[in-house]
Amino acid sequence: MKRQKRDRLERAHAQGYRAAVTGRSKEICPYQNLDTRSQWLGGYREAMEDKGIGLFARGQ
Repeated sequence: MKRQKRDRLERAHAQGYRAAVTGRSKEICPYQNLDTRSQWLGGYREAMEDKGIGLFARGQ
């Protein structure tokens, strides 16, 4: 995979993670491209799992 594409996908993952940590809905995913959207949602799910195990304090 090209570095440029990987960077874009990594950025989408990080943005999804950040959205979940800040309490935003997964419905706000700004991406339509399947690969990028999958990465964003993957980051979102990862953050929700982290919240579930208590990695973040409630109310953040």
